[in-house]
Amino acid sequence: MNVDGFSQHIKKLHSQVDELLSHSATKPKSQKKIITEAFEELHTTVEELLIVSQELEVTQAALEKERQRYQDLFELAPDGYLVTNTAGTIQEANHAAAILLGVHQKYLVGKPLIVFIAQEDHQLFSSQIKNLQQLLNWEVSLQPKGRTPFPASIKASGVYDLEGKHIGWRWLLCNISERKQTQEMLHRAYDELEIRVAERTAELVKANQKLLAEITERKRIELQLLHLAFHDALTGLPNRAAFINRLRHAIDYSKRHSDYLFAVLFLDLDRFKAINDSLGHLKGDQFLLAVASKLEVCVRSIDTAARLGGDEFTILIEGIQDVSDAIKVAERIQSELTLPFDLDGQEIFTTASIGIALSSTVAYEHPEDMLRDADTAMYRAKILGRARYELFNSDMYADALAKLQLEMDLRRAIERHEFRIYYQPIVSLTSGSILGFEALLRWQHPDRGLLNPVDFISLAEETGLIFAIGNWALYEACRQMQAWRKSHRSNLLEKISVNLSLKQFSQPDLIEQIEKILDSTGLNANNLVLEITESVIVENGDRATATLLQLQKMGIELSIDDFGTGYSSLSRLYNFPISVLKIDRSFVSSMVGSSKNLEIIEIIVALAHKLGVDVLAEGVETKEQLAILRKLNCEYAQGHFFSVPLNSSEVEALIMANPQW
Repeated sequence: MNVDGFSQHIKKLHSQVDELLSHSATKPKSQKKIITEAFEELHTTVEELLIVSQELEVTQAALEKERQRYQDLFELAPDGYLVTNTAGTIQEANHAAAILLGVHQKYLVGKPLIVFIAQEDHQLFSSQIKNLQQLLNWEVSLQPKGRTPFPASIKASGVYDLEGKHIGWRWLLCNISERKQTQEMLHRAYDELEIRVAERTAELVKANQKLLAEITERKRIELQLLHLAFHDALTGLPNRAAFINRLRHAIDYSKRHSDYLFAVLFLDLDRFKAINDSLGHLKGDQFLLAVASKLEVCVRSIDTAARLGGDEFTILIEGIQDVSDAIKVAERIQSELTLPFDLDGQEIFTTASIGIALSSTVAYEHPEDMLRDADTAMYRAKILGRARYELFNSDMYADALAKLQLEMDLRRAIERHEFRIYYQPIVSLTSGSILGFEALLRWQHPDRGLLNPVDFISLAEETGLIFAIGNWALYEACRQMQAWRKSHRSNLLEKISVNLSLKQFSQPDLIEQIEKILDSTGLNANNLVLEITESVIVENGDRATATLLQLQKMGIELSIDDFGTGYSSLSRLYNFPISVLKIDRSFVSSMVGSSKNLEIIEIIVALAHKLGVDVLAEGVETKEQLAILRKLNCEYAQGHFFSVPLNSSEVEALIMANPQW
């Protein structure tokens, strides 16, 4: 009987009780009372049962609602749900399970679950279900009817009755094909990723090795560049920048330690240009390397030997007691350099001019100033004869400033046309008349007055200004000579003599320049005499011979100036196309009182005549000197006895007077 039937039955009993109570009214009072009480108790019980019945109805409705909800969840679940007995026979199955196993839902009931397990997993499934005692989760391959097996996840939990007896199993079946595929894809992706990572790692390792190699190479290049920045490429010695830096440290240290002394030696090789030009630049470089090696031997490890460039070297001597320590180093260097240098079997000799600047001489603030002073002392050593050392002093600095001022004045002199040409007559001792003139350069300095070449020519050569000055002097002398020849045709003005310095003679385009000047002035080459010193021949060697032959071919006469004071080889002199030897004034001025000088002049005249060369005596100041020179058959003479050097207008008057001697 269901709850509704039970409730109806209770109501029927309640009605019957009421009916019995109404009939009991005719019964005796005591009996009536007993029956009444019994029926009242029965009535109360019936009412209580009725209440329980109503509560039971409510509970039943809730249970039905819950059952329906469970059934809906069971049926509508996306995964397959099954209920089996303990033997594994299916008792219930939801719609998802039917679809999963490939059969209609109603045909699942009564079928053993094992028939839907793939053959290869039967043994595993049988073993698991026999030993299944608690919630279990494992994977098997399900075999849907008429379809391909697929992997599935199975979860099982026990079913128990009210007494707790195990009566079956609940099963949750999930198709994990996609998950498996995803896992496989993930595994493949992971494997591919591992491969890619391995490849990328290998690439990174390779790139890292390459980067390390590049970093190593870059550091090597940086060190090399740093070395090149502070070292001379040829000798490997520190260069100017490194030397200045080291000297700066020494100056700074001396400011903190008043008793600290140091010195700078500035060294310039004597006649390196001649070695370089005669042997070639390759041998010249070998020679500089050999010099650098000797310098390193001459200094201590704490000292610094550097090459500034060309044939200039500097040495920083640190921690000395006094100037004698610096002098010892200079003397040691000079002693080493006197030993022959062997360049591929060829012995080379050299000397050096050394300037020494001591830190105690001046309170130096800047390294460049101390280097400048050592350089100044070195030039002083060169002026005094080379192959020696000189100590810097304040007088040298004053001289250097004066030299710098003179250089600036010299540059402005070209722009301001301050140079002048004075002319001294050259007299023919045969005819006694003026043969021509020697052009003598003068500088009309705005403050110092008229300066002779000895006051500025060496500086002009040193600065390179000699080229502009020399070209101007040659042009002006040729122009003036041509003008005189046109104006005074009756006078036999045959020669204009112009001096060429060593630097001028060394110009590669000297011939072209002379041709251009002769062409522009109209002077015939036969009227031009170029005077050179013996040093020009010695310094230029075979090239001098070639140049002199070209000049002779043009018709220009060549004269050796100051003959007897130089060191030319007579055998080489014989081969040069020289027209005139000029006897230096030092022999002429003392020949009257010195028989030795007179004999020298006699020898020079005889030698010249043997070579087919005329002789010109300079510095003739007395009638007696003139008489002796005529007696010796000297062809030409010049000096104050005839005339002091004159400007162009004074020469005009002299030409007009046409004096005879």
